Amino acid sequence: MVASTKDPRPCSIADALALVGEKYSLLVLREVCLGNGRFDQLVRNIGAPRDILTTRLRRLVDAGILTKRVYSERPQRFEYRPTQAGLDLEPVLMTLMAWGDRHLRKDDDRPMVIEHICGHEMVPVVTCAACGDQVRHEDLTAHPQAPGWTVAGPTAA
Repeated sequence: MVASTKDPRPCSIADALALVGEKYSLLVLREVCLGNGRFDQLVRNIGAPRDILTTRLRRLVDAGILTKRVYSERPQRFEYRPTQAGLDLEPVLMTLMAWGDRHLRKDDDRPMVIEHICGHEMVPVVTCAACGDQVRHEDLTAHPQAPGWTVAGPTAA
């Protein structure tokens, strides 16, 4: 199969961003992972308009990233909790937070520090599952798996 020059590269990053790449979606995940899963908490802590937040929550539940649970029958109120898929995104949030702390803030201007169970500040590091080495850009080689694509782009027809 030859890729069309009009079609974008098949990519799991693009697929993930289509689901969680919008600002409020990631902030919902931040709050839910912090244990703040009630709608009023989410509105207060995120600052999203209620209608947009409702739409994001519905999408995250439909995608299996969050679950929705009734915590009050009268009036009916819900709280949101991460599923395993949601918890699997937590390292992405931690890495994004570390990048923001490093490149967008001064050391004394960080709004939050995450402590690991060992008692030390959690500093995310990406490592190779096979050898345990820290991942560095210069040590990586991409091998496109999508038919009709090379690293440079679509193959010629």
